[in-house]
Amino acid sequence: MSAGSEVEGLLRELAPQVLAALVRRHGQFDACEDAVQEALLAAAQQWPVEGVPDNPRGWLVTVGSRRLADLWRSDSARRRREEAVFAAEVEDVEVPDRDDTLTLLFLCCHPALTAASQVALTVRAVGGLTTAQVARAFLVPEATMAQRISRSKQKIKAAGARFALPPEGAERAERLRAVLHVLYLIFNEGYTATAGDQLLRGELTGEAIRLTRAVRGLLPEDGEVAGLLALMLLTEARREARSRPDGALVPLAEQDRSRWDAAGIAEGVKLVSDALSTTRLGPYQLQAAIAAVHAEAPSAEETDWAEIAGLYALLGQISPNPMVTLNHAVAVSMVQGPAAGLAMLAELDGDERVSEHHRVAAVRAHLLELSGDVAGAKEAYVAAARLTLSMPEQRYLLAKAANLG
Repeated sequence: MSAGSEVEGLLRELAPQVLAALVRRHGQFDACEDAVQEALLAAAQQWPVEGVPDNPRGWLVTVGSRRLADLWRSDSARRRREEAVFAAEVEDVEVPDRDDTLTLLFLCCHPALTAASQVALTVRAVGGLTTAQVARAFLVPEATMAQRISRSKQKIKAAGARFALPPEGAERAERLRAVLHVLYLIFNEGYTATAGDQLLRGELTGEAIRLTRAVRGLLPEDGEVAGLLALMLLTEARREARSRPDGALVPLAEQDRSRWDAAGIAEGVKLVSDALSTTRLGPYQLQAAIAAVHAEAPSAEETDWAEIAGLYALLGQISPNPMVTLNHAVAVSMVQGPAAGLAMLAELDGDERVSEHHRVAAVRAHLLELSGDVAGAKEAYVAAARLTLSMPEQRYLLAKAANLG
Protein backbone atom coordinates (compact mmCIF):
# COMPACT_ATOMS: atom_id res chain seq x y z
CA MET A 1 0.00 0.00 0.00
CA SER A 2 1.35 3.44 -0.94
CA ALA A 3 1.93 6.24 1.57
CA GLY A 4 -0.88 8.18 -0.07
CA SER A 5 -3.32 5.28 0.38
CA GLU A 6 -2.33 4.84 4.02
CA VAL A 7 -2.86 8.55 4.68
CA GLU A 8 -6.22 8.49 2.94
CA GLY A 9 -7.37 5.58 5.10
CA LEU A 10 -6.20 7.32 8.28
CA LEU A 11 -7.96 10.54 7.33
CA ARG A 12 -11.22 8.67 6.68
CA GLU A 13 -10.95 7.17 10.17
CA LEU A 14 -10.10 10.46 11.88
CA ALA A 15 -12.59 12.71 10.04
CA PRO A 16 -15.64 12.06 12.27
CA GLN A 17 -13.52 12.21 15.43
CA VAL A 18 -12.08 15.62 14.52
CA LEU A 19 -15.45 16.97 13.46
CA ALA A 20 -16.94 15.74 16.74
CA ALA A 21 -14.22 17.51 18.75
CA LEU A 22 -14.93 20.82 17.02
CA VAL A 23 -18.73 20.54 17.04
CA ARG A 24 -18.87 19.57 20.71
CA ARG A 25 -16.82 22.64 21.60
CA HIS A 26 -18.34 25.20 19.23
CA GLY A 27 -21.76 23.81 18.32
CA GLN A 28 -21.72 25.17 14.77
CA PHE A 29 -21.90 22.13 12.53
CA ASP A 30 -21.72 24.00 9.23
CA ALA A 31 -18.62 26.05 10.07
CA CYS A 32 -16.90 23.14 11.80
CA GLU A 33 -17.55 20.78 8.89
CA ASP A 34 -16.01 23.24 6.44
CA ALA A 35 -13.02 23.66 8.75
CA VAL A 36 -12.49 19.91 8.97
CA GLN A 37 -12.57 19.57 5.19
CA GLU A 38 -9.82 22.17 4.88
CA ALA A 39 -7.79 20.37 7.55
CA LEU A 40 -8.20 17.05 5.74
CA LEU A 41 -7.14 18.61 2.46
CA ALA A 42 -4.03 20.11 4.09
CA ALA A 43 -3.14 16.74 5.62
CA ALA A 44 -3.65 14.92 2.31
CA GLN A 45 -1.16 17.29 0.71
CA GLN A 46 1.44 17.43 3.49
CA TRP A 47 1.50 14.06 5.25
CA PRO A 48 2.58 11.88 2.29
CA VAL A 49 5.59 14.21 1.87
CA GLU A 50 6.43 15.23 5.43
CA GLY A 51 5.20 12.13 7.26
CA VAL A 52 2.26 11.58 9.59
CA PRO A 53 2.62 13.65 12.81
CA ASP A 54 2.89 11.92 16.18
CA ASN A 55 -0.56 13.15 17.12
CA PRO A 56 -2.50 13.18 13.84
CA ARG A 57 -5.86 13.85 15.49
CA GLY A 58 -4.39 16.79 17.37
CA TRP A 59 -2.81 18.13 14.19
CA LEU A 60 -6.17 18.05 12.41
CA VAL A 61 -8.03 19.62 15.33
CA THR A 62 -5.47 22.41 15.52
CA VAL A 63 -5.62 23.17 11.79
CA GLY A 64 -9.40 23.05 11.91
CA SER A 65 -9.51 25.35 14.93
CA ARG A 66 -7.25 27.84 13.19
CA ARG A 67 -9.60 27.86 10.23
CA LEU A 68 -12.50 28.59 12.61
CA ALA A 69 -10.44 31.31 14.23
CA ASP A 70 -9.92 32.93 10.84
CA LEU A 71 -13.67 32.91 10.28
CA TRP A 72 -14.35 34.42 13.65
CA ARG A 73 -11.43 36.85 13.79
CA SER A 74 -13.73 39.86 13.68
CA ASP A 75 -15.86 38.53 16.54
CA SER A 76 -15.74 39.47 20.19
CA ALA A 77 -12.74 39.24 22.52
CA ARG A 78 -14.24 36.07 23.91
CA ARG A 79 -13.85 34.42 20.53
CA ARG A 80 -10.26 35.58 20.29
CA ARG A 81 -9.46 34.18 23.74
CA GLU A 82 -11.07 30.89 22.75
CA GLU A 83 -8.91 30.79 19.62
CA ALA A 84 -5.73 31.09 21.68
CA VAL A 85 -6.80 28.43 24.18
CA PHE A 86 -8.03 25.99 21.56
CA ALA A 87 -4.98 26.30 19.31
CA ALA A 88 -2.76 25.37 22.27
CA GLU A 89 -4.46 22.02 22.74
CA VAL A 90 -2.34 20.15 20.22
CA GLU A 91 -1.03 17.46 22.57
CA ASP A 92 -4.03 17.33 24.87
CA VAL A 93 -6.90 16.85 22.47
CA GLU A 94 -10.08 15.60 24.01
CA VAL A 95 -10.65 12.08 22.68
CA PRO A 96 -14.20 11.69 21.35
CA ASP A 97 -16.33 9.19 23.22
CA ARG A 98 -17.64 5.99 21.64
CA ASP A 99 -20.91 7.57 20.51
CA ASP A 100 -19.40 10.40 18.47
CA THR A 101 -19.47 8.69 15.07
CA LEU A 102 -23.04 7.58 15.66
CA THR A 103 -23.98 11.09 16.85
CA LEU A 104 -22.54 12.55 13.65
CA LEU A 105 -24.48 10.06 11.57
CA PHE A 106 -27.69 11.00 13.38
CA LEU A 107 -26.92 14.67 12.71
CA CYS A 108 -26.23 14.10 8.99
CA CYS A 109 -29.41 12.03 8.68
CA HIS A 110 -31.59 14.67 10.32
CA PRO A 111 -35.28 14.34 9.33
CA ALA A 112 -35.26 17.93 8.02
CA LEU A 113 -33.16 16.72 5.06
CA THR A 114 -34.15 14.80 1.95
CA ALA A 115 -32.64 11.35 1.45
CA ALA A 116 -30.34 12.67 -1.29
CA SER A 117 -29.06 15.41 1.02
CA GLN A 118 -28.59 12.96 3.88
CA VAL A 119 -26.50 10.72 1.65
CA ALA A 120 -24.30 13.55 0.35
CA LEU A 121 -23.72 15.07 3.79
CA THR A 122 -22.93 11.69 5.35
CA VAL A 123 -20.36 10.77 2.73
CA ARG A 124 -18.66 14.14 3.08
CA ALA A 125 -18.86 14.85 6.83
CA VAL A 126 -18.52 11.34 8.26
CA GLY A 127 -16.75 9.71 5.35
CA GLY A 128 -14.20 12.46 4.96
CA LEU A 129 -14.59 12.84 1.18
CA THR A 130 -14.12 16.27 -0.34
CA THR A 131 -16.98 17.96 -2.15
CA ALA A 132 -15.23 17.22 -5.45
CA GLN A 133 -14.98 13.50 -4.59
CA VAL A 134 -18.63 13.35 -3.56
CA ALA A 135 -19.65 15.12 -6.77
CA ARG A 136 -17.64 12.65 -8.90
CA ALA A 137 -19.15 9.70 -7.06
CA PHE A 138 -22.69 10.88 -7.78
CA LEU A 139 -21.95 12.25 -11.26
CA VAL A 140 -23.00 15.85 -10.64
CA PRO A 141 -21.02 19.09 -11.08
CA GLU A 142 -18.96 20.09 -8.05
CA ALA A 143 -20.82 23.40 -7.80
CA THR A 144 -24.15 21.57 -7.67
CA MET A 145 -22.95 19.25 -4.93
CA ALA A 146 -21.46 22.18 -2.98
CA GLN A 147 -24.84 23.92 -3.06
CA ARG A 148 -26.64 20.75 -1.97
CA ILE A 149 -24.29 20.24 0.99
CA SER A 150 -24.45 23.92 1.94
CA ARG A 151 -28.25 23.91 1.92
CA SER A 152 -28.24 20.73 4.01
CA LYS A 153 -26.12 22.33 6.70
CA GLN A 154 -28.33 25.43 6.68
CA LYS A 155 -31.42 23.27 7.15
CA ILE A 156 -29.82 21.45 10.08
CA LYS A 157 -28.97 24.79 11.68
CA ALA A 158 -32.48 26.15 11.08
CA ALA A 159 -33.97 23.02 12.63
CA GLY A 160 -32.06 23.74 15.84
CA ALA A 161 -30.34 20.35 15.79
CA ARG A 162 -27.92 19.71 18.66
CA PHE A 163 -24.81 17.55 18.71
CA ALA A 164 -26.33 14.85 20.89
CA LEU A 165 -27.85 11.43 20.51
CA PRO A 166 -31.66 11.43 20.30
CA PRO A 167 -33.41 10.28 23.51
CA GLU A 168 -33.65 6.56 24.13
CA GLY A 169 -36.81 4.96 22.79
CA ALA A 170 -38.92 5.44 19.70
CA GLU A 171 -37.18 8.61 18.48
CA ARG A 172 -33.72 7.09 18.59
CA ALA A 173 -34.95 3.88 16.93
CA GLU A 174 -36.56 5.89 14.14
CA ARG A 175 -33.44 7.97 13.60
CA LEU A 176 -31.30 4.81 13.55
CA ARG A 177 -33.53 3.42 10.80
CA ALA A 178 -32.83 6.59 8.82
CA VAL A 179 -29.07 6.17 9.34
CA LEU A 180 -29.17 2.55 8.15
CA HIS A 181 -31.28 3.54 5.14
CA VAL A 182 -28.73 6.19 4.16
CA LEU A 183 -25.86 3.70 4.44
CA TYR A 184 -27.91 1.24 2.37
CA LEU A 185 -28.44 3.90 -0.32
CA ILE A 186 -24.73 4.76 -0.39
CA PHE A 187 -23.84 1.10 -0.86
CA ASN A 188 -26.44 0.52 -3.58
CA GLU A 189 -25.30 3.55 -5.56
CA GLY A 190 -21.77 2.19 -5.45
CA TYR A 191 -22.72 -1.38 -6.31
CA THR A 192 -25.05 -0.55 -9.21
CA ALA A 193 -24.56 3.04 -10.27
CA THR A 194 -27.83 4.61 -11.39
CA ALA A 195 -26.15 6.62 -14.15
CA GLY A 196 -22.95 6.94 -16.13
CA ASP A 197 -20.44 4.67 -17.85
CA GLN A 198 -19.36 2.70 -14.77
CA LEU A 199 -21.35 -0.17 -13.33
CA LEU A 200 -19.52 -0.06 -9.99
CA ARG A 201 -18.10 2.67 -7.78
CA GLY A 202 -15.86 0.98 -5.25
CA GLU A 203 -15.23 4.14 -3.25
CA LEU A 204 -18.92 4.24 -2.29
CA THR A 205 -19.35 0.54 -1.47
CA GLY A 206 -16.14 0.62 0.54
CA GLU A 207 -17.24 3.73 2.43
CA ALA A 208 -20.67 2.28 3.17
CA ILE A 209 -19.12 -0.90 4.56
CA ARG A 210 -16.60 1.07 6.63
CA LEU A 211 -19.29 3.25 8.18
CA THR A 212 -21.61 0.31 8.82
CA ARG A 213 -18.77 -1.50 10.56
CA ALA A 214 -18.34 1.58 12.76
CA VAL A 215 -22.03 1.55 13.68
CA ARG A 216 -21.82 -2.18 14.32
CA GLY A 217 -18.93 -1.55 16.73
CA LEU A 218 -21.09 0.96 18.61
CA LEU A 219 -24.27 -1.15 18.57
CA PRO A 220 -23.05 -4.78 18.61
CA GLU A 221 -26.37 -6.13 19.89
CA ASP A 222 -28.54 -4.57 17.18
CA GLY A 223 -29.69 -7.26 14.77
CA GLU A 224 -30.57 -4.89 11.93
CA VAL A 225 -27.13 -3.26 11.99
CA ALA A 226 -25.62 -6.74 11.77
CA GLY A 227 -28.06 -7.63 9.01
CA LEU A 228 -27.17 -4.58 6.95
CA LEU A 229 -23.44 -5.23 7.30
CA ALA A 230 -23.97 -8.87 6.34
CA LEU A 231 -26.02 -7.84 3.30
CA MET A 232 -23.27 -5.47 2.16
CA LEU A 233 -20.50 -8.04 2.62
CA LEU A 234 -22.41 -10.82 0.84
CA THR A 235 -23.29 -8.52 -2.05
CA GLU A 236 -19.84 -6.96 -2.31
CA ALA A 237 -18.34 -10.48 -2.38
CA ARG A 238 -19.69 -10.85 -5.94
CA ARG A 239 -18.23 -7.57 -7.20
CA GLU A 240 -15.22 -8.95 -9.12
CA ALA A 241 -17.45 -11.31 -11.11
CA ARG A 242 -20.14 -8.75 -11.98
CA SER A 243 -18.42 -7.23 -14.99
CA ARG A 244 -16.16 -8.23 -17.85
CA PRO A 245 -12.84 -6.54 -18.66
CA ASP A 246 -14.66 -4.22 -21.06
CA GLY A 247 -17.08 -3.18 -18.31
CA ALA A 248 -20.00 -5.22 -19.59
CA LEU A 249 -22.49 -6.43 -16.98
CA VAL A 250 -22.50 -10.13 -16.06
CA PRO A 251 -25.83 -11.28 -14.54
CA LEU A 252 -25.82 -13.42 -11.40
CA ALA A 253 -26.65 -16.67 -13.22
CA GLU A 254 -23.64 -16.28 -15.54
CA GLN A 255 -21.03 -15.19 -12.99
CA ASP A 256 -17.85 -17.19 -12.35
CA ARG A 257 -18.40 -18.09 -8.71
CA SER A 258 -14.76 -18.96 -8.20
CA ARG A 259 -14.13 -15.19 -8.37
CA TRP A 260 -16.45 -14.50 -5.44
CA ASP A 261 -14.77 -13.38 -2.21
CA ALA A 262 -14.95 -16.46 0.07
CA ALA A 263 -13.83 -14.54 3.17
CA GLY A 264 -16.48 -11.88 2.68
CA ILE A 265 -19.14 -14.56 2.21
CA ALA A 266 -18.05 -16.40 5.35
CA GLU A 267 -18.16 -13.23 7.44
CA GLY A 268 -21.53 -12.21 6.04
CA VAL A 269 -23.10 -15.64 6.56
CA LYS A 270 -21.91 -15.76 10.18
CA LEU A 271 -23.19 -12.26 10.88
CA VAL A 272 -26.68 -12.92 9.56
CA SER A 273 -26.88 -16.40 11.09
CA ASP A 274 -26.02 -15.04 14.53
CA ALA A 275 -28.43 -12.12 14.16
CA LEU A 276 -31.32 -14.33 13.06
CA SER A 277 -30.82 -16.66 16.00
CA THR A 278 -30.39 -14.03 18.72
CA THR A 279 -32.26 -10.83 17.78
CA ARG A 280 -35.65 -9.64 16.61
CA LEU A 281 -36.25 -10.28 12.91
CA GLY A 282 -35.93 -7.27 10.59
CA PRO A 283 -35.87 -6.49 6.86
CA TYR A 284 -32.08 -6.15 6.54
CA GLN A 285 -31.60 -9.54 8.15
CA LEU A 286 -34.04 -11.09 5.68
CA GLN A 287 -32.31 -9.46 2.71
CA ALA A 288 -28.98 -10.73 4.03
CA ALA A 289 -30.45 -14.22 4.43
CA ILE A 290 -31.53 -14.14 0.78
CA ALA A 291 -28.06 -13.00 -0.26
CA ALA A 292 -26.59 -15.84 1.81
CA VAL A 293 -28.68 -18.45 -0.04
CA HIS A 294 -27.31 -17.13 -3.34
CA ALA A 295 -23.77 -16.97 -1.98
CA GLU A 296 -23.74 -20.53 -0.66
CA ALA A 297 -25.22 -22.12 -3.81
CA PRO A 298 -22.48 -24.03 -5.72
CA SER A 299 -24.05 -22.96 -9.03
CA ALA A 300 -27.00 -20.99 -10.38
CA GLU A 301 -28.83 -24.24 -11.13
CA GLU A 302 -28.43 -25.42 -7.53
CA THR A 303 -29.84 -22.26 -5.96
CA ASP A 304 -32.64 -22.98 -3.48
CA TRP A 305 -35.24 -20.76 -5.10
CA ALA A 306 -38.03 -22.14 -2.94
CA GLU A 307 -36.25 -20.88 0.18
CA ILE A 308 -35.61 -17.52 -1.48
CA ALA A 309 -39.29 -17.23 -2.46
CA GLY A 310 -40.29 -17.98 1.12
CA LEU A 311 -37.91 -15.35 2.49
CA TYR A 312 -39.26 -12.75 0.06
CA ALA A 313 -42.81 -13.60 1.10
CA LEU A 314 -41.84 -12.95 4.72
CA LEU A 315 -40.01 -9.78 3.78
CA GLY A 316 -43.11 -8.58 1.94
CA GLN A 317 -45.13 -9.03 5.13
CA ILE A 318 -42.86 -7.02 7.43
CA SER A 319 -41.54 -4.45 4.92
CA PRO A 320 -43.79 -4.29 1.84
CA ASN A 321 -42.54 -2.24 -1.11
CA PRO A 322 -42.54 -2.58 -4.91
CA MET A 323 -38.95 -3.81 -5.14
CA VAL A 324 -39.70 -6.66 -2.76
CA THR A 325 -42.67 -7.61 -4.94
CA LEU A 326 -40.47 -7.43 -8.03
CA ASN A 327 -37.79 -9.71 -6.60
CA HIS A 328 -40.41 -12.03 -5.14
CA ALA A 329 -41.90 -12.40 -8.63
CA VAL A 330 -38.52 -13.52 -9.98
CA ALA A 331 -38.13 -16.11 -7.22
CA VAL A 332 -41.67 -17.41 -7.69
CA SER A 333 -41.10 -17.75 -11.44
CA MET A 334 -38.07 -19.95 -10.74
CA VAL A 335 -40.21 -22.25 -8.60
CA GLN A 336 -43.62 -22.19 -10.26
CA GLY A 337 -42.81 -20.99 -13.77
CA PRO A 338 -42.80 -17.62 -15.58
CA ALA A 339 -46.59 -17.33 -15.74
CA ALA A 340 -46.78 -17.21 -11.94
CA GLY A 341 -44.07 -14.56 -11.86
CA LEU A 342 -45.82 -12.44 -14.50
CA ALA A 343 -49.06 -12.63 -12.50
CA MET A 344 -47.25 -11.23 -9.46
CA LEU A 345 -45.63 -8.57 -11.60
CA ALA A 346 -49.08 -7.40 -12.70
CA GLU A 347 -49.59 -6.21 -9.09
CA LEU A 348 -47.17 -3.38 -9.86
CA ASP A 349 -49.12 -2.09 -12.85
CA GLY A 350 -50.17 1.44 -12.07
CA ASP A 351 -47.83 1.78 -9.08
CA GLU A 352 -46.38 5.26 -9.57
CA ARG A 353 -43.37 4.46 -7.39
CA VAL A 354 -41.95 2.14 -10.05
CA SER A 355 -43.85 3.08 -13.20
CA GLU A 356 -40.67 4.56 -14.72
CA HIS A 357 -38.16 2.14 -13.16
CA HIS A 358 -36.21 0.13 -15.69
CA ARG A 359 -36.01 -2.95 -13.47
CA VAL A 360 -39.75 -3.59 -13.75
CA ALA A 361 -39.52 -3.65 -17.55
CA ALA A 362 -36.31 -5.72 -17.40
CA VAL A 363 -37.87 -8.38 -15.15
CA ARG A 364 -40.98 -8.48 -17.33
CA ALA A 365 -38.77 -8.97 -20.38
CA HIS A 366 -36.90 -11.83 -18.70
CA LEU A 367 -40.11 -13.60 -17.69
CA LEU A 368 -41.69 -13.10 -21.12
CA GLU A 369 -38.55 -14.58 -22.68
CA LEU A 370 -38.79 -17.62 -20.38
CA SER A 371 -42.46 -18.04 -21.31
CA GLY A 372 -41.63 -18.04 -25.03
CA ASP A 373 -43.12 -14.63 -25.89
CA VAL A 374 -40.16 -13.45 -27.98
CA ALA A 375 -41.84 -10.34 -29.40
CA GLY A 376 -43.09 -9.20 -26.00
CA ALA A 377 -39.70 -9.85 -24.41
CA LYS A 378 -37.85 -7.87 -27.07
CA GLU A 379 -40.21 -4.92 -26.67
CA ALA A 380 -39.79 -4.98 -22.88
CA TYR A 381 -35.98 -5.18 -23.08
CA VAL A 382 -35.91 -2.12 -25.34
CA ALA A 383 -38.29 -0.28 -23.02
CA ALA A 384 -36.05 -1.10 -20.04
CA ALA A 385 -32.97 0.15 -21.89
CA ARG A 386 -34.68 3.47 -22.58
CA LEU A 387 -35.49 3.94 -18.89
CA THR A 388 -32.04 3.34 -17.40
CA LEU A 389 -29.30 6.00 -17.22
CA SER A 390 -26.61 3.37 -16.57
CA MET A 391 -24.70 2.75 -19.77
CA PRO A 392 -23.53 -0.80 -18.85
CA GLU A 393 -27.11 -1.81 -18.02
CA GLN A 394 -28.40 -0.14 -21.19
CA ARG A 395 -25.90 -2.00 -23.36
CA TYR A 396 -26.76 -5.29 -21.65
CA LEU A 397 -30.52 -4.82 -22.16
CA LEU A 398 -30.14 -3.80 -25.82
CA ALA A 399 -27.90 -6.83 -26.41
CA LYS A 400 -30.58 -9.08 -24.89
CA ALA A 401 -33.14 -7.55 -27.26
CA ALA A 402 -30.86 -7.97 -30.25
CA ASN A 403 -30.17 -11.61 -29.39
CA LEU A 404 -33.88 -12.32 -29.69
CA GLY A 405 -33.67 -11.50 -33.40
